[in-house]
Parts: sequence; C-alpha cells; structure tokens
Amino acid sequence: MSEQHSQCQNLKEQVEFILQLLQQEPALRSQDITAVQTSLGKAISPKFEIVFAGAFSAGKSMLINALLERELLYSAEGHATGTECKIEYAQADKERVVLTFLSKAEIQEQASSLSEQLGFTTAIDINEAEIISLLHQGCEVIIQQEGGESKSERAKQAKALILLLEGYKTNCQHIYTTNNATYSMEQFNFSNLKEAAGYARRGSNSAVLKRIEYYCNHPLLQDGNVIIDTPGIDAPVEKDAQLTYTKIQHPDTSAVVCVLKPAAAGDMTKEETELLETMRENGGIRDRVFYVFNRIDETWYNTQLRQRLDHLIDGQFRDTNRVYKTSGLLGFYGSQIKQTSEQDRFGLDSVFAESVKSLDGKEETPQFVNEFNRYCANSGKLSHSQFRISVNSFETPNENYVRILSQQGMPLIKQLIQDSGIEEFRAAIARYLTEEKRPQLFQNLADDLEDICIKLKKNYQFVQRHLDSQPREIESMKAQELQRLNQQLQQVGKDFSQHITEEVNQIINITCESFEADFRQLQSRMIRRLDELLDTFSVADAYRRATISHPRNATAPLIAILVEAFYYLSNQLEDILVSSSQQVVTNLFQRLIEKIRKSEYYRQLYRLLGNDAGIEQEIKVTEKIVSQTLMSAASVECDRFVRESPRFYDEGTFSIYQFRQTLLQTSQGYDAESIVEAEPAIRQLLKLDFEPKVSQTIRKSFRQTINQTLKTHLLPMAENQADDVLQQYPNARAYLEKTLQQEAEEKILNNQRLLNAVEQKIEAYNSAVSSINSYLQAMQLYEYLLPVISNYDSEVVDTISKSNGILVSDGLLDGIAQV
Repeated sequence: MSEQHSQCQNLKEQVEFILQLLQQEPALRSQDITAVQTSLGKAISPKFEIVFAGAFSAGKSMLINALLERELLYSAEGHATGTECKIEYAQADKERVVLTFLSKAEIQEQASSLSEQLGFTTAIDINEAEIISLLHQGCEVIIQQEGGESKSERAKQAKALILLLEGYKTNCQHIYTTNNATYSMEQFNFSNLKEAAGYARRGSNSAVLKRIEYYCNHPLLQDGNVIIDTPGIDAPVEKDAQLTYTKIQHPDTSAVVCVLKPAAAGDMTKEETELLETMRENGGIRDRVFYVFNRIDETWYNTQLRQRLDHLIDGQFRDTNRVYKTSGLLGFYGSQIKQTSEQDRFGLDSVFAESVKSLDGKEETPQFVNEFNRYCANSGKLSHSQFRISVNSFETPNENYVRILSQQGMPLIKQLIQDSGIEEFRAAIARYLTEEKRPQLFQNLADDLEDICIKLKKNYQFVQRHLDSQPREIESMKAQELQRLNQQLQQVGKDFSQHITEEVNQIINITCESFEADFRQLQSRMIRRLDELLDTFSVADAYRRATISHPRNATAPLIAILVEAFYYLSNQLEDILVSSSQQVVTNLFQRLIEKIRKSEYYRQLYRLLGNDAGIEQEIKVTEKIVSQTLMSAASVECDRFVRESPRFYDEGTFSIYQFRQTLLQTSQGYDAESIVEAEPAIRQLLKLDFEPKVSQTIRKSFRQTINQTLKTHLLPMAENQADDVLQQYPNARAYLEKTLQQEAEEKILNNQRLLNAVEQKIEAYNSAVSSINSYLQAMQLYEYLLPVISNYDSEVVDTISKSNGILVSDGLLDGIAQV
C-alpha cells in the first residue's frame, strides 16, 4: 500500500506539473482543466466508490447481497428508508459494522412528513404513546385497504411510517436529540459481522439508521472498491430520495450500478429516466455505468413483459455492452441453499427460520420458496430431459420445495443460480474491477491530458524554432533591424492615423464620455446665461441707448427697445458660446495628447527616432486652427440671433399676441415710464424668441459644426503626419545605427535566454510526460501514450515564415522564462 501511495503521489506531481506549465503560457491559460483534475483524482484515489441506485423496491439491496453471497443488507418489498449503506474491504479477522442513528429531530421530521402525506391531521409527537398507537392502527387500515404493503405508494408510505415508529420505540436509548449517534458493533455486544448485520437488517432498526458501514472480507472489495447502497429515487420520503441524487452527483462517486424495474413494471418510470440523465452530468462517472434489469424472472411468466423489455433494451441501451438481466432473489438465496442439506430442510430450518415462524403454529412460506416452486413449474427454463419435476397441489409450498430439492439436488440449484444471471453479473463486475478499472482510469486521464500536451508541444516548438531562426551575430541583427525600419515607421504612421480616426468617430457617434460631459457643460452654460440675461435685462438702459442714438427725438418706439435687446442678448450669448467652445477644444486636445503619449506607437516612435516626429507640435497647431474655426462659427451662430425667429410675427402665435399686448401697454404714453412699466412683458416677449433659437443652436446646429470641424481638420492632419513619419526614414536610420549596437547585443542575449528557458521547459515537460507514459506502458496502454518533444519533429508545421523574419514580441514570449 505504501508503494502504491508513493506511485500515486508521483503521478499526481507529474500531472500537476504539466498543468502548471500550461498556466505559464498566456495563450493557453483559457484551456479548461476541470476534466483533467477529475480524471486525475479518480486515477490516484485509494477508493473506488460504486453506487447502487434505482427505484424503490427495485432490488438493489438483494442484488448486493447476491453479489457478495452474504446477507448483509435489509431487503423487503414495501420497505423504505433513507439509510445509506457502505461496504468496504476488511481482513477476515477484522470484519465489523459501524452504526449511525438518525437524531430524534430527524425521525420527528420524517414521521410528520409521512403522516401528512397519508392524510393524518393529528400533530405528531413520537414520544406520545397514545398518538403513536393511533397512527399505527391507521397505517394498518391503509395497508389493508390498498391490498397489501407493496400494492401502492400510499401503502408503502404507511408501512414506512410503521417501521419508523417501531424503530424509534425499540432504539430510543441509542438516539440523541439533535446529533447522530455512532456505535461500533462491540457496543451492542455483537461478536461478529453476521450478528450486527442481522440487527441492522430488521426493518424497524433499519428505518432509524442514518448510515451503516460494513467492513467485509470479499474479493470484490479489494483494491479500495466500496459498494454503496442508496435509498430509492422514488422513496416515500422525498428527502431520502434526494440522498441518492446527491450521491450520484458527488465527485467521490466513480461508478454506478443502475438497478432498473422494467422487467417487472414493463416500462421506465419518470424517476428512472431522471436518474439516467443525472448520471450523465457527473464527469467523474463517465461511461462507468452498469445497467441491471433486476427481477428478470417476472418476464419468464409473461411474454408481453419480455417483449417490452427486449424492445426497451434494443432501443435505449444499444450503445452500451454493460446491460445485465438478473434475479437478485433467486441468485442470492440460490447461493445460500448451496450450503444446506435435507437435514435442515434445505434452509427452512436455518436460512429461512425467521420467516417460516408463525404465531398460530402454522408454517409461513418464504418468498423465495414460492418463487422457487414457480420457477420449477412454469418458467420454461428447465430441460425436461434433465429435470423431471412436478409441483403438487396436495402438498404445501414448503413440502414441494423440500421434495423437489431432495430429488434434484445440486444440479437444480446450479441451474437456478445460472438462470438468475447473478453469476454472469458478478463475473462482469469482478472482471471490470480487477482487469479493466485501473487501465480505464489511466486511459481517461491520458485522453484528457492529450489535448493539453499537444497544445504545449506546438507552443514550445513554435517558440523554439522561431527563436532559433533569429540572427546570432550583432551585424546580422543590426542588418535585420534596419531592414525592418521602413515597415516599422509605416506601421507607426498607420497606428497614429487609425488612433485619430477612432477618436473622431467616437465623438461623432456620441460614445466619448469625457467629450459628452464637456459638451453638456457648454449647453448648461448657454442655458444658464440666457436665463440670467432675461432676468436682468433693463428696459430703461435699452431706452437710454435708443434715445442717445437719435438726439432730435424725445421718445423711442417699442420696436427700438426690442432692437437694442436683440443686439445686447446676441452679443452676450456670443461671448459665452465662444469661451465655452474654447474650453471644449482645450480639454479635447489635452486628453488626446495624453492618450498619444501612452500609446505603443508613440513609444516605438521614440525608440526609432529619439523624438515624436513633430506629432505633438502638429496636434497643437491643429488645436489652434480648430479653436479659431469654432470661435468664428460661434460668432456667426450668435450673430443670427439678432434676427427675429421666422414665425415671430405669424398670426395665431402666442408671440404676436404677446407683442400686441405689450404694444398696447407701451402706447399709454410717450415718456420712458410707459415703456419701463412694460418691462416684464418685454422680457417675456424676448424669451419667446430667444429660447427656441438658443435650443436649436446647442442641441442641433452647433454640435454638427463641432463634429464637422474636428473631422475636417484632424483626419487630414493624421494622414499627413503618417506620411511625414514615413519620410523620417533617413533620420531614423541614422539614429538607430547609433543605438543598434547595444540593442542588438541585448536582443541576442535575450533571445538566447528565452531559447534556453523554453528548452528547459521542453526538458521538464518531456520528463513529466515520460513518467506518466511509464504508467500507461505498465498497463499496456501503448496507443494512449502522450506526445514528447524532439528537436526535429517532422509533424510540426514550420511557422517561421508566418512571422516574416520579425522577432517574436515580449508579449508572445511572456512566461517562457518561467520554469
């Protein structure tokens, strides 16, 4: 075991090392490694959990008993429990049982749930004997009404409640209030596993047990194999049924034996279909599923059942060869009566002693005896030439059973066991666990690792060949760099032009948040300024300016006041629009220069030229031009405010109505007082005219002016500057020749360092893969060996031409130096 643990630990280290190598490659980090981690866990786990899952009363427990040829688990029609049973390997002299009980709170909850489902309205208290007695009577009535404890879901629920209450009454001294009490079999004074298993098998005891752990000596359990029996997926208590689904989805579950009922029921139930779907969602199970159609003996007596079962298997299970037909009942008890003889009436006085007893002294007939007699009389499985058997109506079932076995003996028992399908199923399970399990787990791991290894291999080889193709001498490196210079300058100019184009398009398409914030500020300032001007407009000052302009006259018309107001408001708004436009332009170009300075092409330009080729200077010149253009546009825009709106004097408008009302008021006299008294009306008149004009400017026309101005000046500037950068080739060549000596030396050293690093990674990768391959070879999985990396691998596509002789960037090689 120590050697095996060491081997597993080494395998774990090698696989995890490969995953670490994967994470060190930026281009490969998105690779999903979940499947590898799951398959690795399965390959190195000391335990291999095999979950038996299926519908209530499908015969899971009996099938497990038959497999192990020992009566460990409770199995009875109509019994329902949430007990999880785990069976692990133990040496013959160390067999034992560990019992864990439900808590009182859990029993109370289950009892209340079952009582509610059965329609009992009385509140449940499992400590009140009178209520428990009434519930027991009510359950017995339900079972009788339904025709037996296995005839309907309601009857099964009633039987489950009876067993639960009996179990609590019998074992209350072992049950804690809220915690789950755990006991060894020695604490119950059991001397061996048989006694402990006999206690746990009793239905009432099983009903209050949360978990039973058996440690049993059997070859099937060696090598860490663990058999787990679960509650039925359609158990009367929903919480119990959920335990099965939880276990199937648990990462520790490695295989599932799916015990199905169609042999007896004819069709798959909804719960069985859901079970199959749930299994497919657990990556830890994969195809490690055994489909067992139990109670196959029912089809021996019903042709329609047999045909429906064959049709179901051919239709839904044709893609798997792990389909088995069994009769757990016949197979298990067949194995038990092999050890009996006529002296104990072939088990009636030993194996079946408990079920034969009767209170009135009359012998009961065990279920197996009835099925045995039925098998002999009607199954059609026995050859008439080999077995001449009669089942006599004048004899009791037990008498027929004893007589037939006395006459036929061991050949009949062997034929019974063979027909039960248990030996075939046991042989298949044993073959899988001893011969196929480990290779399959390693095969799954190799399958999941293969894609990762291929990607790592191609990545390393690409980088290795690319670095290996780079110049190793300084003069060659300098020549290569100078050869690339023209292309690099062209790319810088292209990137600059593209950057400016993107910035302009963002503004035009209203996706530049910072510019939008500045423009909203301009709009806000214009609106606030208009409100201030209207609120503070002085008619007296306007009247004064009008009379000064005409010294021969002592009065002024209303229209003169409006003229002065129009000029005054327009000029004031022009000032604010001009200053706001300047601020918008200043902020825009300041941000633009900051972005340019942070760009990769700007950094590259300085590396190639030692300066920015006049980009910033050109940006500042363009800023002045754009600012002057927008100042002029703002002046033109506001100059137009002097003109009244086209519909200012239209008939039927509120403005003409307001004008006439104001005129009526100012016509009351010829001095300044009549005009000044009409100041509120005049302000309202001005508001009616200026608000629409200002709104049109800031919301529509001026934004379009800004967009067009930026596009007209920035885009041509960017194109011209891109050409200017390309024209800098002589200067760039002269500059680079001064710096290339040192740069070439550094690049050659860096390339060599990267090449050494990737070669170290290849060596480490090969070491890990070779170690993993040794495990695969030991299991003869030669076709699943993982790829190693050789220096001259013919299958690698030469990708150097794709790079056009350009050095791989630091970003592409990021992580190569990490080992």
